Amino acid sequence: MRAMYTAATGMMAQELNVSVISNNIANMRTTGYKRQRAEFQDLLYESQRRVGSNTSDQGTMVPTGIQVGSGVKTAATTRIMSQGTLTSTEKDLDVAIRGEGFFQVDLPDGRTAYTRDGSFELDANGKIVTVDGYTVNPGITIPNNASNITVNSLGQVSAIIGTNTTSTVLGQLQLARFVNKAGLEAVGDNLFLETAASGTPQQGTAGSEGFGNTLQRYLEAANVNSVTELTDLISAQRAYEMNARVVTAADEMLQTTASLSR
Repeated sequence: MRAMYTAATGMMAQELNVSVISNNIANMRTTGYKRQRAEFQDLLYESQRRVGSNTSDQGTMVPTGIQVGSGVKTAATTRIMSQGTLTSTEKDLDVAIRGEGFFQVDLPDGRTAYTRDGSFELDANGKIVTVDGYTVNPGITIPNNASNITVNSLGQVSAIIGTNTTSTVLGQLQLARFVNKAGLEAVGDNLFLETAASGTPQQGTAGSEGFGNTLQRYLEAANVNSVTELTDLISAQRAYEMNARVVTAADEMLQTTASLSR
């Protein structure tokens, strides 16, 4: 019976929907995480009476017809790239982006990754790196005798070197932005990669046209709203239950039909 297969597609769609929601909830405390949303599309239709077909020799036509759908499919898991809440950390190398842009990270294989996670550290050579040890573009090194490290709103990294009384600019963090940032490929570790859908990166400095500002001693929290996610979870669960109920109803109808042939 068609209804069983149609309802099965609905159950599979809602199972994936719950998986997406659970991943959002699991990453509520992940720095720079961007929530996802499952998008669905209806499947092909079978036209049992085509719209606009002739019903007589005088040219009268079927006004609506009969079309029976075959279920639902998952079209995409869209990533919502809205700004997350900025949280104070009081750590010198924690840097958040307020507005558009991604930090650029040099991966060991030569590729460039992009992230909103600005929880940076220093490696053994004093270079600014991510928590996984990847160099943050453009590879700024802070000397051992540096103190009072500051990162201004333009991404300039400065520090007082040795016994100097004035700050020395050590470098400037570079940002990148994309025409379609939702088209970036998430690869884990709070990193994204460029894709054909995202477009090529447009590089620039914080505070320039189209780019956000950097904020020292702050981190961007995940843009996950717990109330919204729990509401969506309940809706997905109820939709799954209703599709399962359709399968049960279709099975009972088949049992009734089978009993008539006895």
